[in-house]
Amino acid sequence: MRRKNREVLDETKIDEFIKNCDCCRIGFYDKENDEVYIVPLNFGYSNIDNKRVFYFHGAKEGRKINLISKTNKVSFEMDSNHELIVGKMACNYSERYQCIMGTGLVSFVEDNEEKAMALNEIMFQNMGKKDWEFSEEMLNRVAVFKIEVKSLSCKEHL
Repeated sequence: MRRKNREVLDETKIDEFIKNCDCCRIGFYDKENDEVYIVPLNFGYSNIDNKRVFYFHGAKEGRKINLISKTNKVSFEMDSNHELIVGKMACNYSERYQCIMGTGLVSFVEDNEEKAMALNEIMFQNMGKKDWEFSEEMLNRVAVFKIEVKSLSCKEHL
């Protein structure tokens, strides 16, 4: 990280940043088309014993599902608390922000018990409640996948 004075290393503060985000952008490398495919998604999150995991859901078909089937390596980014800092000249403008970037291993969640837990984490991240019930039919219809974080960096300019 170039600006070490903006780096955040406090694990509790990093978790708070994540809890304040509502979108995680996942970058998949599409080898067939030789391009990076970035998808913005809502997410759920858990951190147990400093093992961070992000959870996502969606349709069982489509480009991201195909890419997950082909590779397990992804990058991700999330940010929040944006505010323009006005300057007297164009080059004096800046922005306040908090951001997190990282890499991880992506995989499908197949077990319905883990799927229900993941969906509850997604609902908690977005609604603040996590004791939802999911029928087996609902769980079988939805694709759930997770990113197990391998590296993460956090930065803020406040």
